[in-house]
Amino acid sequence: MILGVGTDLANIDRIQGTLDRFGDRFRNRVFTRVEQQKAERGKNVAGTYAKRWAAKEACSKALGTGLRMGIAWQHMAVSNLHTGQPTMHVTGWAAERLQAMTPEGHEAVIHVTLTDDHVQAQAFVVIEACAVDR
Repeated sequence: MILGVGTDLANIDRIQGTLDRFGDRFRNRVFTRVEQQKAERGKNVAGTYAKRWAAKEACSKALGTGLRMGIAWQHMAVSNLHTGQPTMHVTGWAAERLQAMTPEGHEAVIHVTLTDDHVQAQAFVVIEACAVDR
């Protein structure tokens, strides 16, 4: 069953401007070390950060809270499987919220998709509850 859906659209040029203006202060407040390493080694640094920004916003919406109620940017982290598929890992209050919204006997799975076409980056997040076989 679907527990939550979220989407967000981020302007890559706006993210680039924020990177130019605030640099590491912005990076360290919003992105985990793994997210920063992924972005900084690529050709489209601002686009990579923008997609991850959008994914965090989308995830907070799928959790039903937005960025409030104690959820911090770094409580939601995007990484990639060896296939390149993006994944979302939640910690802190985001993980607590996810656990609270997951029905007993189910396990929550967070699905993420990212795309960009300059000047926009977009993310969709779907949170699914899957029955656990016992």
